[in-house]
Amino acid sequence: MRFAVIVFPGSNCDVDMFHAIKDELGEEVEYVWHDSENLDEFDGILLPGGFSYGDYLRSGAIARFSNVMQQVVKAAKAGKPVLGVCNGFQILLESGLLPGAMRRNESLQFICQTVQLKVTNQNTMFTSQYEKDELIHIPIAHGEGNYYCDEETLARLKENNQIVFTYTNNPNGSVADIAGIMNEEGNVLGMMPHPERAVDELLGSADGLKIFQSIVRNWREAHVVQL
Repeated sequence: MRFAVIVFPGSNCDVDMFHAIKDELGEEVEYVWHDSENLDEFDGILLPGGFSYGDYLRSGAIARFSNVMQQVVKAAKAGKPVLGVCNGFQILLESGLLPGAMRRNESLQFICQTVQLKVTNQNTMFTSQYEKDELIHIPIAHGEGNYYCDEETLARLKENNQIVFTYTNNPNGSVADIAGIMNEEGNVLGMMPHPERAVDELLGSADGLKIFQSIVRNWREAHVVQL
């Protein structure tokens, strides 16, 4: 499987994402600059964390207009897996690929710590390697990770099982303890915690590795040639 790690001016978790794919999974991966106009050669798209364009206006608000985002939308509509982490999640929200918005943390402070998450939906291409309601430990590092949506959107997220991860001890004030959601089609996931920073026990946790393993396994199962 071949992954693209999208790099915006201000991305700072792109190397972590690259390492997770190349060194931990052993899959093909390339950095793709924000002005790229073609992602057709890639099977999966990864939007890393950081501070794209310095987080001016709002987090992800400028990156949403980068040339490459037209290609990310195209890939998403084609059914390719798209994962946005932290700032990548914020960009997915700004681009309309996921519903809702991000606000400042309830404490109005930047938070950097390891948190416990609950896998609320393990029946996705991103979480199939987890058990139902499995508790995992993944680091967060954000100042604007307070997920918000209106009551109608929240009801729809719950009805369609689009809430993938929730916090067990909500660190930022997110609505319904939401840490990660996916689109209705199930191929676009946005999450504030950093799974790419939890892919080896040397990092303190390997709980995030199953997200990337799930993507690869589901992609391979979907592309098996029937002989």
